[in-house]
Amino acid sequence: MSAVPATWMRGGTSKCWVFRRADLDVPGRTLDATLLDLFGSPDPRQIDGVGGATSTTSKAVILSPSRRPDIDVEYTFAQVGIDEAKVDWGSNCGNCSAVVAPFAVREGWVTPSGEHTRVRVLNTNTGQVMVQDVRTRDGLLDETPTTTIPGVTVPGPRVDLGFVSPAGRSTGSLFPTGSPVDALTARGVRVEASLVDAGAPVVIVDATALDLTARETPAQLDAQLDLLASLDAIRRAGAVAMGLADAPDLAERAVPKLALVAAPDAAERSGGADLVVRMLSMGRVHPALPITGSVALTLAAREAGTVVSRLLGGTPVDADEFTMLTPAGPVTTTYSLEAGEPVVAAVRTYRRLVEGSIELPTAAAASPEPLRVIA
Repeated sequence: MSAVPATWMRGGTSKCWVFRRADLDVPGRTLDATLLDLFGSPDPRQIDGVGGATSTTSKAVILSPSRRPDIDVEYTFAQVGIDEAKVDWGSNCGNCSAVVAPFAVREGWVTPSGEHTRVRVLNTNTGQVMVQDVRTRDGLLDETPTTTIPGVTVPGPRVDLGFVSPAGRSTGSLFPTGSPVDALTARGVRVEASLVDAGAPVVIVDATALDLTARETPAQLDAQLDLLASLDAIRRAGAVAMGLADAPDLAERAVPKLALVAAPDAAERSGGADLVVRMLSMGRVHPALPITGSVALTLAAREAGTVVSRLLGGTPVDADEFTMLTPAGPVTTTYSLEAGEPVVAAVRTYRRLVEGSIELPTAAAASPEPLRVIA
């Protein structure tokens, strides 16, 4: 066996293993094979690795200092398959993005400046530039837990996470089809959907079109296997329409994501909600909301004719804040302009859980060793 240095961190509502890029160069193994072996995939329980057997806990963050003068850190995200031997490189993870700036400051890649230090991050999966602000003190990272976010029961150190000009990072356009709404047909079901690329590609569907409310719990939706199959079929049809796959069965599991949305009722609106949402990730309902998905919903709300703006009265939202009610509670994004570029931002928290190394298993034999019977 050989050991791979790693740091286990919580970022937002996800947990991810953080690696320096150079540490994953293992002789005789591809990067994909190394990650699969470290995480214990394919196996629904990931029992022989460090994966957590859920989409929010089977994630890798791969980092290196950048040589670009306008970028501090280059960040590659990997969604490691659980029950299949596949690593998905097609998307970013907004929640895991929250660990990048703290890791970089602690590594000495970025020099702290004052009480807040800004780190400019390039996500290599999508070409997305992010600006991340972390708290620092006396020239060091300040990891005082000050902030609570929906989906995490305890406070953590705050990260202000902004996506700079997020539209079209995966497909080249906010609306890859050129239209704010498209008709999709899958498994005999026809729905209207907004296919939006911002933060991540997302297929947005009015929940009532599928006889849902977008207020179901994740457990209630995940228990309906036929419904999940229909939702995934719609998502895959959206992938083809967005140019992300040549055929539905070739669509990645991680992208696009699918959002079920609804207008808030009077009580939800009085509580500050602008939209109610349930978002699917890797075939299951996310326990809160992928931050990349929240970016897509935020920009969809600001555009005429989308499923979101239609639900909200037909007029695009122009407020600086947009609040989405998720299974874990409200998630708020902000919209601003910096140097003429739009920035969609959210507050996340993080925590370092473990620092050490992961033992990489020896390559498996071609066939299992026969059971040895002792007389």
